[in-house]
Amino acid sequence: MTYLYDDPAAFAEDALAGFCELHADAVRRVPGGAVRADRPARPKVAVLPGGGSGHYPAFYGVIGPGFADGAVSGNLFTSPSAQDACAVAAAADSGAGVVFSYGNYAGDVLNFGLAAESLRARGIRADHVVVTDDIASAPPEQAGQRRGIAGDFVVFKILGAAAEEGLDLDEVVRAGRKANAATRTIGTAFSGCTFPGAGAPLFTVPDGQMGLGLGIHGEPGLRDLPLPSAAELAEDFVSRLLAEKPDGAGERVAVVLNGLGSVKHEELFVLWTRIAARLRESGHTPVLPEVGELVTSLDMAGVSLTVTWLDEELERWWSAPAATPAFRRGEPRPEPAAAPVHDAAAELAAPSYAAAPASRKLAEAVLDGLRTVRKALHEAENELGAIDAVAGDGDHGRGMVRGIDAAVAGAESAWRHGAGAGDCLAAAGDEWAARAGGTSGVLWGAGLRAAGEVIGAESGVVDVRVVVDAFADRVATLGGAEPGDKTMVDALEPFRAALTAGKSWAEAAAVAEAAARDTAALTPKKGRARPLAERSVGTPDAGAVSLALIVRALSESSEDSGEGTR
Repeated sequence: MTYLYDDPAAFAEDALAGFCELHADAVRRVPGGAVRADRPARPKVAVLPGGGSGHYPAFYGVIGPGFADGAVSGNLFTSPSAQDACAVAAAADSGAGVVFSYGNYAGDVLNFGLAAESLRARGIRADHVVVTDDIASAPPEQAGQRRGIAGDFVVFKILGAAAEEGLDLDEVVRAGRKANAATRTIGTAFSGCTFPGAGAPLFTVPDGQMGLGLGIHGEPGLRDLPLPSAAELAEDFVSRLLAEKPDGAGERVAVVLNGLGSVKHEELFVLWTRIAARLRESGHTPVLPEVGELVTSLDMAGVSLTVTWLDEELERWWSAPAATPAFRRGEPRPEPAAAPVHDAAAELAAPSYAAAPASRKLAEAVLDGLRTVRKALHEAENELGAIDAVAGDGDHGRGMVRGIDAAVAGAESAWRHGAGAGDCLAAAGDEWAARAGGTSGVLWGAGLRAAGEVIGAESGVVDVRVVVDAFADRVATLGGAEPGDKTMVDALEPFRAALTAGKSWAEAAAVAEAAARDTAALTPKKGRARPLAERSVGTPDAGAVSLALIVRALSESSEDSGEGTR
């Protein structure tokens, strides 16, 4: 478990602050993460790995020459927001463009994709390399749907070396995608990890068993198997990876034996002896293998094995020097650097609003509604986390709490500066997306902004059906989920349909609750629960449950106030 923390909700931010203070000669903190302390004297592609926190030394531990130019850091196991990714990219860009690289998780794909679009609109070239190395999460014919786990490290290293050579953005992206196509990983867990402040791990493994096919966000293994000896585990791992050797691949391989957080180095050394022997017996030659903790999962007890089949180009980049706080290889060639940059993020002037009095009055009801939702989500945080942990990473409750807290603060700030109902709701959405991150963060943020836009700044009366339509349309367009995919949409669409059919808000809330319960019978087709589809059956979707909880809380609040739903 995690023993040392102050505020559990601020653990990730506190850890990043401590890292940046300790390594101030090498990195500097910026909104959303960290970048190199010095800008390059000549334009070069900025390589920016990123994702949720809890994986040190991934992601900010590998900032430095020959590796990353910065890292985008979200909350524990939660993708950073698009705003965070844009802020880090703007700080790291030296004129040659940026490449984001991250594991294939829905929240990361959404947020980094939105960030790249925003950067391009501002004139900064941006692209991305998605890592899909986890062979346990999907069959070979669906390789594009696989998760990114410890193979991240190899892909990031090769991206960094290619950028350090001075290649342009297209060539750096080509190098990263080539590395990803040649990389395979398999992992197993012996016990789950525990969030700071939590009373229990996200999952448990039966005594004498291991969970084969773990995810690095605290997801349990895909199936439990008897705990093997080191020799048996080495044989199993290597056999599974060699069975997926890419067509035409050679015999030289980059190898990473990775500890997830609580496996001792001595245990890894024992396992490595067997792995190295098995690889050599199969005719393969390990090239500069790495054994240690490189992509962790808080305090999870587990290991993973990554193999990347090398050609001459990939081997040159894998072997290239790098100097970072957490990883060093050789001596990078000294490069002239521009003067150190110590600029703080400029404070944005608070927007000024001029809403009509009727809209200002309606905004008070919006604020009351948001505070009601805040209370309900705080009370349900642990329950939502427990539901999510069955087949996900257990962060849904914490993410929803972070989102609503930020949303209330954003709406209250807008109110103090003269905003009406629509602008308050839009500001709430912007802050939710910026602070919560993850899939739910970007969807709730975008949905609330869309709802605010249709309300506007003039009217004091709204048609809730129009508002819900705007919210639901934006969520569906952005998330791409359909009814039956086992997402929040499975509660949202029945709720919308009930309102459209003329039912009251309370009646529609009951429909949403029933629909959320019914998701227990569904098999997930999107998100982190998809690889753990069998475990998910029998448990409702956390996103659908939280949506139903929110609309019920609003219904009860309206009834208690005697206002009804307008």
